[in-house]
This record gives sequence, structure tokens and C-alpha cells, in this order.
Amino acid sequence: MSTKPIIRKSVEKLGTEALVSTTSLLAYSKPLRHTFLNTAQKYIQGARTPARPGLPRPAGVVEDRTKFSSAIWNTADRILSHNLSRPVMRNVARNLVGGIMVEGGQQTVMSQFHDQYGTNPPGFLVLSPGKACNLHCTGCYASAGADAEKLDWNTVDRIITEAKTLWGLRFIVISGGEPLAYHSEGKGILDAVEKNPDIFFLMYTNGILIDDAMSKRMAELGNITPAISVEGWRSRTDERRGAGVYDKALEAMAKLRHAGVPFGISLTATRNNVEEIFSDEFIDFFFEKQGALYGWLFHYMPIGRSYTLDLMPTPEQRVWMWKRVWEIIQVRHIFLADFWNHGTLSDGCLAAGRTDGGGYLYIDWNGAVSPCVFVPYSPMDIREVYANGGTLNNVWDNPFFTGIRNWQGTYRKEKGNWLAPCIIRDHHRDLRNLIAQHEPEPTDENARKALLDPGYARGMDEYDAAYQNLSAPLWEKYYIQPNGHNDGHERPLPES
Repeated sequence: MSTKPIIRKSVEKLGTEALVSTTSLLAYSKPLRHTFLNTAQKYIQGARTPARPGLPRPAGVVEDRTKFSSAIWNTADRILSHNLSRPVMRNVARNLVGGIMVEGGQQTVMSQFHDQYGTNPPGFLVLSPGKACNLHCTGCYASAGADAEKLDWNTVDRIITEAKTLWGLRFIVISGGEPLAYHSEGKGILDAVEKNPDIFFLMYTNGILIDDAMSKRMAELGNITPAISVEGWRSRTDERRGAGVYDKALEAMAKLRHAGVPFGISLTATRNNVEEIFSDEFIDFFFEKQGALYGWLFHYMPIGRSYTLDLMPTPEQRVWMWKRVWEIIQVRHIFLADFWNHGTLSDGCLAAGRTDGGGYLYIDWNGAVSPCVFVPYSPMDIREVYANGGTLNNVWDNPFFTGIRNWQGTYRKEKGNWLAPCIIRDHHRDLRNLIAQHEPEPTDENARKALLDPGYARGMDEYDAAYQNLSAPLWEKYYIQPNGHNDGHERPLPES
């Protein structure tokens, strides 16, 4: 049984504005808020989301999803209890509840896509409209550079519009370069946010350009949340990002708190900072003292400027991270999503717009459409697609992306180990075979060099094999074996 019809009827009866008022009321009444959230959680848990057709979830995967739900509900409590602006509260109610869960328009668009292609459209889109950045971080996947490399405003506007009208999207991620450095035809990122109040935007940013006026505008718009990048404490962040960047990031957080804008943090785990960013002190500082509501955890990937395999977390560190992040989730109930170690939450790899929905595509400043932010190989330019009369649907239907989606389905159903879901990092040989078959273009010179570097390929293959040797027994013990995961024993947690 789905809870959506129940929620839809309730919202239709209550009315959107009344829902907004109720949401605001929850912010001021802790007992009422907890009663509401506990009731909602019981409804959702009583109607467990079924596995996608043809994709049975192992018992351990179901357990992971149940455990992560506690972090989601705790984050909802934190959102409602924070001093957020009324436009933010309105958009939380209207977009995230009244939009995603109840509106019929989105379902109609998805049904039309399904009728045409036999599957669901992507679940979200990542867009990097400009390469310009005020920083030059070591190993940046974007190799951020000149302002000249950017999409014009009309193209950005069309991409967002088609994401809504062709795919039914209500969530778009903006990356860069630095998104707030993007300008075209007198327009910037916040102009796109303002024009699309029915979409909620997540923006990855270094935070340096966030001043009082910009914070106030974000609060007035109410449909954008910045995820501010930090690498660890001051010395670690400034080492990679530049002197003074850490303090400026904290200043941005203070301005966002004052304005009532929800924000999170974006972390990049390297071989050198893993223990630091997972420490209790670090988690306490950013989630409790600074007021971050969520965290996105990336693993350093050897692509982009000055790529090197030496900064990747070792296979042993990655296993430690898997254990540690679940400790944080289970004990602290903090929303900290690890894009590689949480393949069990996403049903594996999300790249290339995945055939059963939930996946995404990535479009960069030069119009290159790639399967993933970290797979810098593109079979097409969105500007050429538009010039030839095509749409985002034609992009999604490209053979290179189809090949990746077919690989995803085969791997999940036949080979398993969702602890190793990534096609470029965990299955690099398979990605090279698909690249050789479909011949997408590298999106920059660094990607071309990596593709032609035999030492790079050898190093990635060796990493894949080493991590598989460590993670496969964990997958079998804690996810597959009937008594391995649900025998009353938690997976081993790292020593404190």
C-alpha cells in the first residue's frame, strides 16, 4: 500500500497554504513536531517501498535503508526546528511535500516517458553551467578555469525547463566551477532558482561569494540549499583550497544561519584526511555548532586537474569509512550520504540516467553530457542536440548511456556486491570497454591523458581487485547470508 494517495487526499483537503501554516507551526512546537514526524514515519515504514521490478533487495540492503530512514527523519526534525525563513518553510511544504509526494502533474510526465521508453526518466539532473571559479583546488574534477567556458543563459534555461516538462524533475543539483561565479546575459544561478519556484536546487559551493545580500535573497527565494565544501579543519582545507578559505566558509555559514537558509557540507575524503573528517569532534562542530543539516561525502577520484591515484583513500580506508559512516548514522542519526559506500541505499550506480529511474545525467559548461560527474567522457554536446531539433530525451537515449545502463542492470542482478557500485572506480576495465565500443569524447585534456595512460589503467585495475577482495566477504556476510545480517548482531564498528 502506498501512502501517496493518503497524503494527496489530506493535502487536497487541507490546502497548500494551510499546509504551509501547519509546517511553520511545527517549527515552534517540539511536542507537535515529534508527534507529526513519528506518525508520518510509521505510515512510511508501514508501506515499505518495494524493490524495483526485477530487482529483489537482499535482507541487508533493506536493513540499511531502514537505518538510514532514522537519519532522514532526524534531519526533518532539525529542519523544522531551525530558524528558517518563511519562504523556505513554504517551499519545504509545497515542493517537497505538496510537489514530490502529491501533485499529479509530475506523475503524468513520468508516465508519458514510460510509455515512450518503457522505463522511468532520470530522478535528477546535475548541471555545471560555468567553469569559472575563484579557487584552484588540487585535484579538482572540474579543473575550474576561465569565465569564457560556460553555457549561455538560454541553454541553461531550456535544460531546466525540459528537465521539468520531459522528466518531471523537481530536484536539480548545480555544480561548477563555482556556481555563484556564473553569469550570462545579465543572469546568474539565483535567477534560475527564482524562475523555477517549483524546483528545489542543491548547490555545491565554496561559499566565498556568499555575502549578506546573497544570503537574504536565498532566504527570500526559499528553494535553494548550499552545500559548502570543506576538506577538514582549517589547515587541511586551506592546504587544498587556499589560505583563508576555511574561515571564509565559516563566515558564509554564519550568514546563512542568520538569514534562515538551510545548508549542508560537502566533504572530499582523501588518503590524508579520512580520520579527520569522520572524527566526533569534526562531526560535532559542523552539524551541532555550525548548524549543517546534511552532509555529502565524496571520495577523491583521480580525474581532473593534476590527477593522481596517490590521493585516493586506500581500499582498507574505504572499508573503514563504510563502517564509520554507519556508526555516525546509527548512533548520531545524522544525514551523511557516502556516494560510493552507500550503493546499498541507491540500488547501485546512479550514472547515465539508470533504466529503472533514480539515476542522473551530468551536463557541463561546454555542453558535454556525461554519464556522471566523475566519468568525464561524453558522446554529445547538448547545444548540438538542440541545434538539430533534439531534446533531453534524445540525450538520455544515446547508445553510450544505454550501454552503461545495461551494465548496471546486469551487475546488480547477476554479479552483486553493491558495496562496489562505481563503474569508473570499482569496475574501471568495464568502463574502458564501453568507451572503446562507443568512443565518447574526453571532456578535457586531463581525461584524454588518463584514458591513454597505461599506468593509470593498471593502477585502477589493481585498486579494483584489492577493494573487491576486501568488500566481497562483507557483502556476503552482512547482506546476503540469511543469518549474517539479521541475527541480532550489528556489523562491526571501528574502534573509537
